[in-house]
Parts: sequence; C-alpha cells; structure tokens
Amino acid sequence: MRWTMAGLVAVGVLAGAATYMAPTSGADEGAAVPIFGIKLPADYRDWRLISVAREEGKLNDLRAVLGNDIAIAAARRGDAVYPDGAIIARLAWDYTPLPESAAAFGQAQSHVALHPKNGVQFMVKDSKKYAATGGWGYAHFNDGQPGDAKVHGTCFACHQTVASRDYVFNRYAP
Repeated sequence: MRWTMAGLVAVGVLAGAATYMAPTSGADEGAAVPIFGIKLPADYRDWRLISVAREEGKLNDLRAVLGNDIAIAAARRGDAVYPDGAIIARLAWDYTPLPESAAAFGQAQSHVALHPKNGVQFMVKDSKKYAATGGWGYAHFNDGQPGDAKVHGTCFACHQTVASRDYVFNRYAP
C-alpha cells in the first residue's frame, strides 16, 4: 500500500511538472475575437506554407500564408471551395535590404524580414456558423490579444472582391 501511494504521488508530480513545463503560445487561451468568437490556435506556427506575398502601398510588408492540414490538402488539390475546418493564417513582417546582397550584386537585391507587422490574421471555414460572411470567420490578433470589433467588422468587405475564389486572396504555391 505504501509503495502504491508513493507511485501515485510520483506520477502526479511528474504529470504536474510536464504540464507546467509544456510550451505555450503566450496568448490567453480564453481570449476570443469579437464578432466571430475565434481563439488563437496554439500550434499555427507549425502549419505548412500555402504561399508567400509582398504587399505594397499602405501595407508594405512580406507575408507568409499558412494552413492547417485541412486547408493545405484543399489548396494542393486546387479545390474551388475550402471545406469546413480549414484554417488559413497570415503572418506579416517589415523588411529591409540585406547589406551583403547589395555588396555582392551592386544594388539592393535581397530583402529580409524584420519585425512582425499588423498582427496575425486567420480565416476559419465553417459554412453554417459563418454563413453571413461567405462561410468564413475572421480573426486578428496583436501580441496574442484579439483585435477589437472595428477591425473584425471590415474583413468580409475586403474579401468579397475574391468571392469567386471562396473569399481567399492567396493561391497555393507548389
């Protein structure tokens, strides 16, 4: 009985230590964006790449578009409509010319990412829950905290310009 109790205590201590030491995203797990109720996916930085882009004008950034397994499979197949459960993430950074590149080529040629810019954004496909916005819910987080309702109220209006592509701007880059 004594050994059994000691074993149970040891298992409990190890489980508690593992939970305490588990990596976290740094975000408040309960924080959800207004309007759509989406929470920051803890593992989104481990998702695979769908595409990259350079935005000009007011945005002026470098971007990576990532997808969960459902979004990746749909993008690779070239599906006209993403299935429910697909989640797309957009990360963006300021950028600067790489000095070594300018020295090698005689001009600014290669650019590298600097600081994150304009938070991280998500599109979550749920055709029933988000029927009023083309089947997509939108989320914007800055430093792990959800953006306000004003930010989220503008997402669908922009994405309507690509309604023929299921409201998704990017395209899969094999």
